[in-house]
Amino acid sequence: MRRRRRALSLLLVAATYLSISIATDTIDLTASITGNQTLVSARGAFRLGFFTPPGSSGDRTYIGIWYAGIPVQTVVWVANRKNPVVGSPGVLKLSPDGRLVIIDGQNTTVWSSAAPTGNVATAATARLLDSGNLVVSSDGSGSSQSVAWQSFDHPTDTQLPGMKIGVDHRNGFAWNITSWSSPTDPSPGEYTFKLVPGGLPDFFLFECPEKIYSSGPFNGAGLTGVPNLMSQDFHFAVVDSPDATYYSYSITNPKLLSRFIMDGTAGRMQRYVWLDSAWRSFWYYPTDPCDTYGKCGPFGYCDMSKTPLCSCLPGFEPRSKQQWDLRDGTSGCVRTTNLSCGAGEMKLPETTNATVHANMTLDQCRQACLANCSCRAYSAANVSGGTNRGCVIWGVDLLDMRQYPAVVQDLYIRLAQPDVDALNVSVAGKRRRSMVIAVAAAISGVLLLAAAGCLCFWRYKARRKRRRQEPETAAGSGDNVLPMRARKHPDLSPARDDENKVSSGEDDLDLPLFDLAVILAATDNFAAESKLGEGGFGPVYLGRLEDGQEVAVKRMSKKSSQGVEEFKNEVRLIAKLQHRNLVRLLGCCIDEDERMLVYEFMHNNCLDTFIFDEAKRKLLGWSKRFEIILGIARGLLYLHEDSRVKIIHRDMKASNVLLDRNMVPKISDFGIARMFGGDQTTAYTLKVIGTYGYMSPEYAMDGVFSIKSDIYSFGVMVLKIVTGKKIRGFYDDELDLNLCGYAWMLWKEGRSRSSWTMRWATLAIRVRCGGAYRLLSCASTCSLGTGR
Repeated sequence: MRRRRRALSLLLVAATYLSISIATDTIDLTASITGNQTLVSARGAFRLGFFTPPGSSGDRTYIGIWYAGIPVQTVVWVANRKNPVVGSPGVLKLSPDGRLVIIDGQNTTVWSSAAPTGNVATAATARLLDSGNLVVSSDGSGSSQSVAWQSFDHPTDTQLPGMKIGVDHRNGFAWNITSWSSPTDPSPGEYTFKLVPGGLPDFFLFECPEKIYSSGPFNGAGLTGVPNLMSQDFHFAVVDSPDATYYSYSITNPKLLSRFIMDGTAGRMQRYVWLDSAWRSFWYYPTDPCDTYGKCGPFGYCDMSKTPLCSCLPGFEPRSKQQWDLRDGTSGCVRTTNLSCGAGEMKLPETTNATVHANMTLDQCRQACLANCSCRAYSAANVSGGTNRGCVIWGVDLLDMRQYPAVVQDLYIRLAQPDVDALNVSVAGKRRRSMVIAVAAAISGVLLLAAAGCLCFWRYKARRKRRRQEPETAAGSGDNVLPMRARKHPDLSPARDDENKVSSGEDDLDLPLFDLAVILAATDNFAAESKLGEGGFGPVYLGRLEDGQEVAVKRMSKKSSQGVEEFKNEVRLIAKLQHRNLVRLLGCCIDEDERMLVYEFMHNNCLDTFIFDEAKRKLLGWSKRFEIILGIARGLLYLHEDSRVKIIHRDMKASNVLLDRNMVPKISDFGIARMFGGDQTTAYTLKVIGTYGYMSPEYAMDGVFSIKSDIYSFGVMVLKIVTGKKIRGFYDDELDLNLCGYAWMLWKEGRSRSSWTMRWATLAIRVRCGGAYRLLSCASTCSLGTGR
């Protein structure tokens, strides 16, 4: 018995000693790790050891590095991604020649790092740093001069801060990131993000051998195809030197965890940050159809604000008009005549086959292009600091261009002289037209001002005469003027002051008029911290009235896309509406140029914030989404069938659906709504306003709207709620379909993953049965809880 106890004690001591020796960041020539043993970096940021990918076969193990301080195992580097250890436990150790090796149970070397170029001393070590870099030091000192090998020189699918993507010209190797084959298999997949040397630094996403995305050339100020790369939490750098050309980044906030990965499942690069105990998507590329490499072919450019997306550069025409008419621009454009020069502003074309002259001025660049018969275009090579330096000359077709709303930099295109003359005539004509319009506007303004002065004087005289004749008659209101009167007691609680309700004959609105002083006190003079958001009408502020009631104050901006007519329209309409699923208007305020609407406060903001916020989205289970959809449908049913007047909203979208404290949806924003009278079913407008993506086709193209227009928008919104995808952010390149078209295709082919999703959407978008009540009856046959 004593011998057993002694043996057990020795085993416990040995285990304790072993755990202490393994709980370190370093192994030397005498140590190794196996099984569940790991290395942990000095400050506990990263861990290295054997792991099995979740969902994969348990007999395949890999050496990897993952975050040590978060509960989700997130692997950022894999040593033996092509050769897993199968069956028996593996061992990682440092060999006498300075190589890291993985050995299986049969003492077979499964993987080894490259042999060091210098001599290795007996004190050599392999250390895991807090940056996530595994470094082999030839003498164990850890100095930069002693680095014999490091994992940062051999990325897998993840780029960490301090890692590089590019080419080491001096040592002849590349830093690339390549996706996993699948979430359960870390072997190299189909997608690789890497630098293609030549011209200006330009990074490409490859799917097998095919280019599918380009970051755009680096022009000294940034990558011309990634305009929103900069952030206050990150510092991005592109280095182009004789020794190396690469892209890297660092984090300015030391508490922030971020990783840049090549996602093989989505087929795109994604940046994630660790926030609220989960990885949140920061940004990703490609993001839209215009990011597709060579989308519009040679001498064509892509513009997301136009339909179709592809256009030809000035002086060019489609190579194949038939393909162009079918929305296929990959064949590109051809010149209409022979050559000269012109200009444009967009993402620079691919430069891998262009010629770069670092010491030329832009004028010298122009002369060099004109002297070279094969020159297609030229541009400055570096525009950092707002100064043009260097020269890029394209002697090949211009490919992979994109138009952005903001100017990236100037691109000078060589054109035919007749085309240059035509462009100059066009510009001169526009200037002459602008000058004529300006002069005519000035003369008209003077005449109108004189006429307005005469009219005001005449009305003033007429008003004085009428007042003398009818001194006891209160002022009325015209058809286009809201009947407002000043408050007698501004210190009273305006939400309860029945004495000062707005009323006038047939247009009795029964609506309190708030005094401006009360609004200012409630919102702390429209303090920035009280601002809830901003829409087409203007900013919205949170306010608290004297009696403690919370309200939302919508203040019409002077730059608002909506005007006084929309303000009046919303007051007239919503004041007459009372329904559980419509936002309640408590009153309004008119004070000189100020126009404000006061609503009940919705504690959970708009539906959009829940659909696209990763944390809030978890609160929207299928049953809750179902209740929200039903609530919106009930609100529409009331507007279309049960209210005193039939109302067409015309701007139904998720951001116009507010959620109260109990997540009850309420339709808001009636600024562009229209009333239908009697048996009216259809109306027309020459001013099509609303939100693209939600508009029905007949309304967007012909200005025709009816209750079916709202039903179409409702169907689009249902797709958005159940899929969590943005209507204009989803696009299938292969099928040339947006989200609505893609959903309809799946429904027709019987391939929808959840038939209830398409049942609602297709009823609303394609069939558009007569009203929301039909959608409600359809809902009774669906069960979101069971997924039928």
